[in-house]
Amino acid sequence: MDLPLALSAGQQPGPFLLSRPAAWRAPLVFASPHSGRDYPAAFLAESRLDARSVRRSEDGFVDELFAAAPLHGVPLLAATFPRVYCDANREPWELDPAMFDGPLPSWVNSASPRVGAGLGTIARIVASGEPVYRRRLPFREAEERVQRCWQPYHAALSGLIAESKALFGCCLVVDCHSMPTHPAQPHNAPDMVLGDAHGTACAPRAVRRMEELLWSMGYRVRRNDPYAGGYVTRHYGRPREAVHVLQIEMARSLYMDEAAIERLPSMGQLQRDLTAMIAALTKMDWAFLRG
Repeated sequence: MDLPLALSAGQQPGPFLLSRPAAWRAPLVFASPHSGRDYPAAFLAESRLDARSVRRSEDGFVDELFAAAPLHGVPLLAATFPRVYCDANREPWELDPAMFDGPLPSWVNSASPRVGAGLGTIARIVASGEPVYRRRLPFREAEERVQRCWQPYHAALSGLIAESKALFGCCLVVDCHSMPTHPAQPHNAPDMVLGDAHGTACAPRAVRRMEELLWSMGYRVRRNDPYAGGYVTRHYGRPREAVHVLQIEMARSLYMDEAAIERLPSMGQLQRDLTAMIAALTKMDWAFLRG
């Protein structure tokens, strides 16, 4: 089983991996902010969770599912740091005061719904609900994680968007995620959810293209229910400025054993379908994204 790797000082990888195409062929950027699985040793030591439980918040293997993007002429940006350590799909300072050993600065957003749910920039719990930490953290720990992880990831994403606009006059970011099986709807849940912040973050025509491609492959697709898009979708999605963001959530049951956090044999088929989707998207005319 793929367990987290405890990394000692000096072995910590960069906060992201950026795979560039030999030639950029279309105004597309694929991004995976939640598939990181490089767990710092100090974090593992202060967590109260075992090696498997601490991974419950990962969008497991999503970076692998979209790995063919550069081969088809578009970049893939993937965070290497885990979501439970620092969440790149949150504002930089969504923090829970109860997690820290002193008062937080006044400019921290401590009242967001994500903070209330325990899933702020520094998560209080993993996705299954278990608390992460044995003790309260110093605020400087949050500062270091934001500076070391969140800021470089978003600098890279912002840079790719600017580069795409310079090359093509527009950009469509496909923000790639996975979703757990909903216990109340194990048989009726969608295979994919496309989130465009209820029509505000992406041109409807672009959403429809993605939707039709997935439908043609036999996947059950919904829009914005129950995932309409997080910080990346809402912050960067500015169609009037020719920047569009579409979040895609894929059911983990399609490709992984959610309890064991292991790849299923079916992952190969999903990867092939997503590769075909990427190839089709790169061949389309995206001039309408310029507005």
